[in-house]
Amino acid sequence: MAAQKLTRGRLIQIIILMIILISAFTWRTMTYESKMTTKAQTNICNLNTNACSFNNNKLIVTLLSKKPQANTPMELYIQNSDINNVDINPSALVSGITMNMGILPITFTRKNNGWLGKFMVPQCTHNEMSWNIDIKIKDNIYSSKFTVTK
Repeated sequence: MAAQKLTRGRLIQIIILMIILISAFTWRTMTYESKMTTKAQTNICNLNTNACSFNNNKLIVTLLSKKPQANTPMELYIQNSDINNVDINPSALVSGITMNMGILPITFTRKNNGWLGKFMVPQCTHNEMSWNIDIKIKDNIYSSKFTVTK
């Protein structure tokens, strides 16, 4: 297609389109509010050794599999001792530390006075692999780690 002469009408169309795009960008930039999340603990707890407690033992996280292995179902139990706050509705993401194996979501179901999440991690080429669990409850993120074997 041969180059066409820039007419007055075409120039007005370009200017109007640029004004609309710049206005939309400015509006979105000015009205954007990011949701703040905070890491609740600086030290990452190891779920292989024992249960992890957060918020002065109000929240206890336990990996129910004592010797976690790859490609086998695992269960993560979250217990909240704060009676007034039983509906915490947690969500969690599991990600590899030793090797990037993607991010695996954990879905939780209500069980007794806590939440039970079931998940499975894939097998790595290493004999042992460390994994990180980020548990999000309301606006706080609680981190724990665990190691699986082949």
